[in-house]
Amino acid sequence: MPDYSKYVTDIVHEPTQRDSPGFDLTVAEVVDVAEPGRLDFGGGELEPAGTVPHRSAKRNPDDDYEWWTLRAGQYLLSFNESLTGEGAVTLQPRTELLERGATHPTLTVEELPRVPVSVGGGGLKLKANARVSTIVDVEE
Repeated sequence: MPDYSKYVTDIVHEPTQRDSPGFDLTVAEVVDVAEPGRLDFGGGELEPAGTVPHRSAKRNPDDDYEWWTLRAGQYLLSFNESLTGEGAVTLQPRTELLERGATHPTLTVEELPRVPVSVGGGGLKLKANARVSTIVDVEE
């Protein structure tokens, strides 16, 4: 198995993130799409969607990290990690995310974009730095 960590920077806790087949990526931010973006044929009218940070809160006052309470719907998430640019990586949602009724597309990327996440009817409580995606392949 390749050493996926050599393609990733800004790693939160490498031993934990290497604990699965692949290399796990962690969530840094969740945003709501508040205003429509624009996408056209030629790209001359391309505009990003307007976003606002999704509110998060500590479950207990002594907690170090906050939680997002996500209702059923679509969100964009950002990762703590960045890619080195040494190759294109394929990332997919972690099984733990899928088993809680949420998912994101499998992507092959050279840099990490914000990723659309779909949350099912029961919602999802997501803690800052949670491992949500896994790098499963690299194309050099």
